[in-house]
Amino acid sequence: MDGRLPDPELFREGGFKLAQRLFIAGDIRGDARQIERLRGFAQVEDPLADDVVAWLRGNPQGRGLFERALTEDVDELPPVLEAFFGSVEAPPYWVDYERLDRGARAITRAGLIGLFPLGDMALMGGYLASRAAKSLVGTGEIEYKATRRLVETATWWIQVTTPGALKHREQGYASALRIRLVHAHVRAAMNRREDWDYDAWDRPVNQVQTTGTLLLFSLVYVFGTQLLGIRYTDRERADILHLWRYIGWLMGVDEELLPADEDDAWRMLWLLAATEFVPDDDSKRLAKALLESHAAIGEGRGAVGKVLSHVSVAVHSSISRLVLGKTNADFLELPNDPVAQAAVLAAAGVNFVAETARRLIPGATALQETIGRAGRRAYVRRLEKIFAPDTTYAQHMKAA
Repeated sequence: MDGRLPDPELFREGGFKLAQRLFIAGDIRGDARQIERLRGFAQVEDPLADDVVAWLRGNPQGRGLFERALTEDVDELPPVLEAFFGSVEAPPYWVDYERLDRGARAITRAGLIGLFPLGDMALMGGYLASRAAKSLVGTGEIEYKATRRLVETATWWIQVTTPGALKHREQGYASALRIRLVHAHVRAAMNRREDWDYDAWDRPVNQVQTTGTLLLFSLVYVFGTQLLGIRYTDRERADILHLWRYIGWLMGVDEELLPADEDDAWRMLWLLAATEFVPDDDSKRLAKALLESHAAIGEGRGAVGKVLSHVSVAVHSSISRLVLGKTNADFLELPNDPVAQAAVLAAAGVNFVAETARRLIPGATALQETIGRAGRRAYVRRLEKIFAPDTTYAQHMKAA
């Protein structure tokens, strides 16, 4: 391909520079024509979900009907809900439910280790996308309720990556459609703002931004857990991306933007890095709020709590630095603690040795899946007890 562009900042240092040497086959760089085509999707929203939200503004009682339709047959639905559910109830031809389950089991096996890439790489990395950050800042909630949003994101992520959860009307299926509606509520709220700058920020929560979120939770998650020592077979990585391809489809991402395999995903991430992952002051504000949520672990514990807060921030920041690179991490004002970084790398080495042994010992993989599943369930129960996360997202929809 002629006219390949130079690598964006995200791929010039840190984890993604390493990825180009170890995990990426061939040259993934795009050209100006591909960027132009992708940028066209920045003006595309989600008409089916947007129509539901517009209808709900005039029919507030319709939210209960939407919830019922997520989990059971409803004899007669208004045309707007009929169109929405009719579009998702027949899955696309490429969905393979055995692959969905295999991908979910591979994610489950990582247990709570998988939550580190979720917050420290996916969410923190997402804050580099300054145009997407405008909607997060615009709701007024993400900055002041970062801990709760992190908890609810983790709970949602566990729901959609549990084996069997994406079958029709199961919990993960319903959660994917609920968050699609949340996006539509936020989009409608931002479109009502007189100060929304369409020229600078594009359409709010557009197709490009939703695709970026999808890749952060899929490709960046897989890569992030590998940096932390988790090992996957080629088939497992492919199945995890297949799982997220279907989640993205349920969330309303245009099929043209859904990566079919790992090569597609890396090429799409490169294009997003070249066009979307350009941080600004709002990126710093969101990063600061996320770090403060990590520091909250020590609140009310006196001197011991101060130590816990420092360690928590240092470790999470070190993991973010591992993948985002020095320049991006410095811009986000993430603490630079060499001792914590060395500890993270040492822990990754221990994980890698344990994972290598797991692959050689008969039955160890199945056992690790069981342990990971139990750990995730216990984590969700603990979150429900402490934070009572709103898994229907009704509060976020009202706030929007």
